[in-house]
Amino acid sequence: MHLSRIALHESVEKAFPASLLAEALSDLDVPVERVEDGTEFDSGDAVVAFGPGTGFLDADWVHCVRAGYDEFDVDAYDAESVALTNSTGIHGTTIGETVAGMMLAFARGLHVYRDAQNEREWTRLPYERPFTLDGERICVVGLGTLGTGIVERANGLGMEVVGVRRSGDPADGVDDVYTPDRLSEAVADARFVAVATPLTPETEGLVGAAEFEAMREDAYLVNVARGPVVDEEALVAALREGEIAGAGLDVFAEEPLPEDSPLWGFEQVVLTPHVGAMTNEYHRDIAGLIRENVERVRDGEEMVNRVA
Repeated sequence: MHLSRIALHESVEKAFPASLLAEALSDLDVPVERVEDGTEFDSGDAVVAFGPGTGFLDADWVHCVRAGYDEFDVDAYDAESVALTNSTGIHGTTIGETVAGMMLAFARGLHVYRDAQNEREWTRLPYERPFTLDGERICVVGLGTLGTGIVERANGLGMEVVGVRRSGDPADGVDDVYTPDRLSEAVADARFVAVATPLTPETEGLVGAAEFEAMREDAYLVNVARGPVVDEEALVAALREGEIAGAGLDVFAEEPLPEDSPLWGFEQVVLTPHVGAMTNEYHRDIAGLIRENVERVRDGEEMVNRVA
């Protein structure tokens, strides 16, 4: 592969201003251009995008600025011998902090007090509601980059940590590791269940009615993976029936979340618009991945984060 252009597709604006990424890559010896959807691509082109776009398979390399690449047809990229890379490995800190923030909000009632502030109401939670995270158990489903970031922060907050991963292999900072077939057992004693696994055919609907039934009534679900990993109808039912205490959700089955979704109406649910990994330095993190792969292509080495 010989790179002649890096094209920043307009879709990256969903994550950050394309101008910032262009500036961060301005020291490369490959021209960097901002392009719109419908631009024609050819051999030598590298496309940086938020999701799939027109003509991408005519380029030599496509980089997704997200860790999740489930929207891309990997088989098509393989068939056309087009390199597809993603942005895994850079979200551990941001996602870890997002999950910690949600857990602290639930433990200390911060979301309730913010709602009360909006109504100019001086109110306090019932005595039995506030608790501390110290000593509470969290089950982290998925122990990759995202899960590791959550584990590290949960350890720092004095929590007991168990995890779920396909291999069942031990992990640093995790007391016990379960395989997915033992998911109901893994979540049974946890105050928090944090979902951080990629969306694959195997993980779609991984957390459903059986898992919510197994969870404690005072437990909270936190989903920072992909919406379809959790059965959303089962989640709504669990919230309505009091099977779980609440949920922190950054991802949803349909995004943006429809106005008529019942999830908007639960006081015990904290919603964020798929921004758990966002930071004002995100463009620099992406630039670092692109720069490394440009150098690897130049040196004839294997690309990092290649998924096709």
